[in-house]
Amino acid sequence: MPVNLDKPHLWKADVARSVDMYNDWFMNFAPDAFRQTRVRVTKDVEAALKATDYLRDIKPATIRRHPEILPTLRMSTCPPIAVDRLVGLAGVSKNLVKCMDENHALPKRMPVAEADAQLGKIADIIERMADPDIFTWLGSTDTPPEGEMHRAATIVADRLCGAVANPIIRNAQEKRQLAAIKVWLEARGYTQLPEGGQTKFNQMQPGTFSFRMNVPVKLEGLALPVNIPVDAVIMPLSRPAGQLPIFFEAKSAGDFTNTNKRRKEEAVKMSQLRTNYGEGVEFNLFLCGYFDSGYLGYEAAEGIDWVWEHRIDDLAEFGL
Repeated sequence: MPVNLDKPHLWKADVARSVDMYNDWFMNFAPDAFRQTRVRVTKDVEAALKATDYLRDIKPATIRRHPEILPTLRMSTCPPIAVDRLVGLAGVSKNLVKCMDENHALPKRMPVAEADAQLGKIADIIERMADPDIFTWLGSTDTPPEGEMHRAATIVADRLCGAVANPIIRNAQEKRQLAAIKVWLEARGYTQLPEGGQTKFNQMQPGTFSFRMNVPVKLEGLALPVNIPVDAVIMPLSRPAGQLPIFFEAKSAGDFTNTNKRRKEEAVKMSQLRTNYGEGVEFNLFLCGYFDSGYLGYEAAEGIDWVWEHRIDDLAEFGL
């Protein structure tokens, strides 16, 4: 039986309460999540500075050993350099730059000599454009004072965190949402499966749940199955072993525009699951934030139901 998708007369009030809940969380906890990330990133930036003689000697071999430092290098210039701009300035492979920036690795099939030649071009651009107002020691051979280096690293960390502020906030919110589900389930006798365990989603015992569990699906045109990560997989206490569990995606959003851009993601995921495991697959959302009637109507039309975090007890309506 539908829980919320068939009750449009409640949507407007729920949207208002959900927005209020998200805003309250954002004002009270998001700054702390951002600061914690900035502290960690600052340490990473300091390590990158030391590895490159404080941006005075960026060796290709250093970048090859530590490709994860590329975002730090890009944010160390005046002005900061975007990925595509770096590709154009240095005249290097876009695949090389994207692999290092996104996956923190070099392309697997690129020979070392070719990689070093291109990394040398990147290093030349970074050294040439390094921001002297931030890195005040440039032009000197002395080791910069600890305070100056830390200040510079904090500025670069702010730039890095600013570029990914939304994912930082979204990840912190998702952790909080899953923690709320965990508290609710355990209060009702459910047990969380060990992280990294070998239990597959279709082998779960009644009364168990797992977070970020991979569900394999076969996609058209691919010989091997791919794993679809699902935020919360719950096997109801009353459901016999061998049947499928219930799937939930934890979704949060800080504005209405972004949710309407992403609303097809859930429909695609549900379609893939049902194609592989049958029309009986139960795929639902756990929502907090800016989800308006347009978003809700789209999901309802796709047969996707949801639970509002401010009414978390609706989980019981799904047989949990």
